[in-house]
Amino acid sequence: MKALAAGIGVVFLSPILIAGTGMMLASSADAVQSSSSFSSCLTDIDTDEVAEQVTKILDGASGKNVHVEGLDLPAEQVPNAGTIVAAGLSLDVPRKGQIIALATAMQESRLRNLGYGDRDSLGLFQQRPSQGWGSAQQIRDPVYASEQFYKHLLKMSGWQQMTVAQAAQAVQRSAYPDAYAQWESLATALQDAIAKTFPGGGTDADSRDADQGEQASTGTSGCAPGQDGSGFGRIPEGSVPKGYAIPKDADPKARKAIEWAMHQLGTLYQWGGTCTNAHGPDPMGRCDCSSLMQQAYAHAGVTLTRTTYTQVNEGKAVSPAQLKPGDLVFSRGSAARPEHVGMYMGEGLVIEAPRTTKPVRITAIKDWTILAARRVL
Repeated sequence: MKALAAGIGVVFLSPILIAGTGMMLASSADAVQSSSSFSSCLTDIDTDEVAEQVTKILDGASGKNVHVEGLDLPAEQVPNAGTIVAAGLSLDVPRKGQIIALATAMQESRLRNLGYGDRDSLGLFQQRPSQGWGSAQQIRDPVYASEQFYKHLLKMSGWQQMTVAQAAQAVQRSAYPDAYAQWESLATALQDAIAKTFPGGGTDADSRDADQGEQASTGTSGCAPGQDGSGFGRIPEGSVPKGYAIPKDADPKARKAIEWAMHQLGTLYQWGGTCTNAHGPDPMGRCDCSSLMQQAYAHAGVTLTRTTYTQVNEGKAVSPAQLKPGDLVFSRGSAARPEHVGMYMGEGLVIEAPRTTKPVRITAIKDWTILAARRVL
């Protein structure tokens, strides 16, 4: 399949690549806006309709009478999506990886080969020459940019078990990590439609996923409920969701740590607080995110360092797909220097001291973009 896809890629990509170098047209001159949140997920995608419209574009339609929900310039965006899928097929990237790449490009550039961006960001994925992604000319090559994204993705341990948003964030390090999730349904529909235009493309992609034991992105997407804590519904701050119990197979020390942390629910966050008397009158006795972890484990007889920056080096690294009760999960910032930590409780839930003005609370893991996870037992 790899040799076949590579051959197909040469035929398919060459005209797109030529066109891609001239993408700085008036239609591409509008700035792509990023936002820290999104109002809804594109979940009601008619995949048959997407396939029909995509085929029209790939067959040379002008785009004037083509409509794909979520794409405002399909004549430009669909060929770029085709480049991303073809590059994935040529590299034998599983179907989910192609979906992650498409969702990333939709969020970063709206699938447009931009010659501008934040600071020196460029191209479909808004990659930066200053961050080692390549020269400006290379990054503006959609084939090169797609291949670089895939190469970085494939280096990420456990990426196939991450959500689409988590995997995209692991590569991109965006200031808006949750925004990738809104594009998952459309990215899936586009990948399905485009892969089918290659001989055996859709079938082989699906079989590769099955062969590699890939799990569908069901408990992890911001758009799809699953074993990600979403089954508990909205969890009032400071409360224990109805039906939750610490898993019976939890390590005894993890159980003690979780139980102690749960006794701090509802107490207000205090930056720099020691978490030694969260219910007392002194604000500095309250918890911040890392002191909650430190004191919870101290009551279980386990010594942890004080800060998030050092706790990320405690114990051993684990995949977000293999979390056990008591594992520490890290978000915000970067994997090497995260700015927030919580404790996985099992059942798709995390207990955390979130930030100033907020109480110690339990949240669904679907709301986390996990940069790192550590097992300290």
